[in-house]
Amino acid sequence: MKQEKLNNIQVIPSKIEELKKLFPEYFDKNGNFLVEKFTQDIQSQTNISKETYSLEWLGKSYARVLATEPVRTLLKENKEWNEQNKNSENLLIKGDNLEVLKHLVNAYENEIKMIYIDPPYNTENNDFVYQDDRKFTPEELSKLAGIDIEKAKRILDFLDSKSNSHSAWLTFMYPRLYIARRLLRKDGVIFISIDDNEIAQLKILMDEIFGEENFIAQFIRKTGIAARLDATHISTEQDYILCYSKNLNLSSFNKQFSNINKGYIYEDKHYKIRGKYKLNKLDRGSIRYSSSLDYPIESPDGTLIYPGGTPENNGWCWRWSKDKVEWGIKNDFIVFKKDKAGNWKVYFKQYQFVDNDNKPIKRTLPFKTLLLENYNNEIGSKEILELFSKKIFSYPKPTTLIKFLINLVSNPDNNDIILDFFAGSGTTGDAVMQLNVENGVDRKFILVQLPEPIDSKKNRVAYEFVKNELGIEYPTIYDITKERLIRSAKKIINDKENEIKEIKEEIEKIHLKEKLTKRDKEKIEKLQEELTQRQNELERIKKLDLSFKEFETIPIPEENLKDIEELTEELEENLFKPITDKNALLTTWKVFDGIKLHRDLVEMDFNGYKGYYLENKLYLIDEGFTLDNLASVLNKIHNEDFLVTKIVINGYVFNSKIQREIFESINNYNKKDLEKIELIIRY
Repeated sequence: MKQEKLNNIQVIPSKIEELKKLFPEYFDKNGNFLVEKFTQDIQSQTNISKETYSLEWLGKSYARVLATEPVRTLLKENKEWNEQNKNSENLLIKGDNLEVLKHLVNAYENEIKMIYIDPPYNTENNDFVYQDDRKFTPEELSKLAGIDIEKAKRILDFLDSKSNSHSAWLTFMYPRLYIARRLLRKDGVIFISIDDNEIAQLKILMDEIFGEENFIAQFIRKTGIAARLDATHISTEQDYILCYSKNLNLSSFNKQFSNINKGYIYEDKHYKIRGKYKLNKLDRGSIRYSSSLDYPIESPDGTLIYPGGTPENNGWCWRWSKDKVEWGIKNDFIVFKKDKAGNWKVYFKQYQFVDNDNKPIKRTLPFKTLLLENYNNEIGSKEILELFSKKIFSYPKPTTLIKFLINLVSNPDNNDIILDFFAGSGTTGDAVMQLNVENGVDRKFILVQLPEPIDSKKNRVAYEFVKNELGIEYPTIYDITKERLIRSAKKIINDKENEIKEIKEEIEKIHLKEKLTKRDKEKIEKLQEELTQRQNELERIKKLDLSFKEFETIPIPEENLKDIEELTEELEENLFKPITDKNALLTTWKVFDGIKLHRDLVEMDFNGYKGYYLENKLYLIDEGFTLDNLASVLNKIHNEDFLVTKIVINGYVFNSKIQREIFESINNYNKKDLEKIELIIRY
C-alpha cells in the first residue's frame, strides 16, 4: 500500500533521480554519485572542461526551487461547459501558468509539437501580475536551494521588493521554460516573442535550458508601430522571436514554395508535364575545376564547343558530365544557341516541375527570419476590432504570425498539439482553428491564461465590455481569451455560410430575368458548382474541432500544504482538512496519473457505490465504501473485461481500518492473479 500526498511529490524529477535511471552503475549503495568513475568512463568520448559560461542572477536558486516544487493547486473542470463540448480535445485553462504546467507534465510530457509564448516584456510600465512568492522562511529556502542562510535572506528580501529588474524577470521565466521543455516532443519546437529589454538575457537563459546547440533562429518582426516622435534616441519598430528545438537532430522545418513563375518564360512540347523552363549556361568558371568536366561538346554544325569558349585550360568546366550531356541532348534538356559574335553556347533547361534528371519535384526555399510584412500588431488589432467591434486589447499578435510559425514546424498529416501558456487575447487558439479549416487537418491547442484583473481606468473599454456585455462582475483578461475563442469559431462558420448565401442570391437574381440567355445558363451552372463546393466545405468545417473544454486551478487548503515526511494513522485522520470537491480531485488525479485532460472518466457501479475508471485506473473517492463494495470491484475485475492495474482511494474519507482491509484484500488478490493491482492511498 503506497501513500501519496500530491503536494509532497516533485513534479519534475531531480537531476540525480534522472541520472539514477540512466546510469545506476555510477551510484553506490548509499545513493552517492561516483563522479570520478563517471568522468573516467566518458573522458575518451568527449572533452571534459572545467570552464563554463552561464547566466547568474540573484534569485536563480529560488527559480530552481520553483521549477521542481510540488503543485499547490487542484485542477477543476467546468462540467456544464464541457458537457456541451464533450467531443473537443482543445483546452482552455484558467490559472497561474506555472501551476498549470506542473499539472500538465505527467499527462503531456513529450507530447507537445510546438509552443508559442508572448510573455511579459518587462517594460518600465509593467508590473508582474504573476506572484511566485511561496512564503518560505530563510531556513526553508536555504535547505531547499542548497544555499546559505544569508543568501536566502537576500533572495527573499529581493522578492519582497516586487522589482522589475532583469533578475526578477529571469526568476519568473526560468521555472516556466524549464517545465515547458519537458512537455515538448523530441522533435518539438518553441517560439518566444520578446523585445529589446530582455532579448539578451533570454538568449542566454534559453541556451542554458534548451542547449546552445538547439538554437534555430532569431526572427525579427516589424511591429507596425508608428515611429515615436518622443523617442529619446532612436525609434524602435521591431521585436524578436527566439526559436529553439528540443533536439536539433530530430526537428525538421517546412519550406516555402518558391515563385515557380519567376524567370520561367519558355515553353516546349514537354510543357504539360515539365512546365515552363528557363535557360542556364552549362559552363562555369569555378575554383572547383575538374578535368573530367573539361571536354568538347559537338555543336549542331559539327564544330566543337569548349567550356569558357577555348580549348585551353582556363579554369572553366561544364556543370554536367559527358554522359549526362549526351542524356540531356537525347531527352531535350540541352539547347545550343549562337551569341552575337556567332559563337555556339550550350545551355540546359531548368524546368518548373522536374529536376535535371526529369524527376518530379516541388521547388522550395527555406523561410527567412525577416518578418517585415503581414505580421504586425496593426493586423492583430484589426482582427480584434472585427470580432468585438471595439478595441479591447492592446498590441495583440496577429493570427498571420502564429499561422506562419505553425506552418514552419507542423506536419498537416499529424494532429499536432500547440501550446500557449501566455494566451492573452487568444490569438494562438484562433490561428489553430483557422489553419485547420484552411488545410483540413485537426491540430489541437492548449491555452493557459491567468485571470488577471482588468484595470477599470487604464483599460476602460475592455473592462466595460466584459462587465456589461459578458455580464461578468470582476472582469479579467481570461474572460477576453475565452470570448475570443467562442467568437472566432462562430466567425469561421458564419463566413462560410455568408459565402453560400451570396451565391444563392446571385443565382436567384439571374432567375428573375424574363428570359435566360445561353450565357446566363452557363453562369448558373458555374455558380451551382461553386455552391456545391462551398456547401461541402461547410459540412467539412462543421466536423472539425472548433470548440474547447475549460478548466481552472483552485488552491489547496493551506493546512494541507504542510510538508509531512511520514504519514501516520493519527496524522492522516486529524491533520488534513478533507477536500470534498469531487470534480477537483478526479480531474487533478487523472492528469497526475497520465490521463489526458480532455478524456472523461467512466462512472461505474459497484453494488451501490460509484467508482470512476479509465485507462486501467480506478478511482474510489466517496465515503461509505464497504467490504461488499470491494468484493464487487474484485468480482468485476476477475470475471469481466475490466482491466485494473491501479486503484486510487481517497485518504481523506477512507479511515485507516477500511484502508487496511482493502490492502489485505488486494494483496490476497495479487497472490492469485497474474495481473497485479497497485493500491494508492492519496491525499
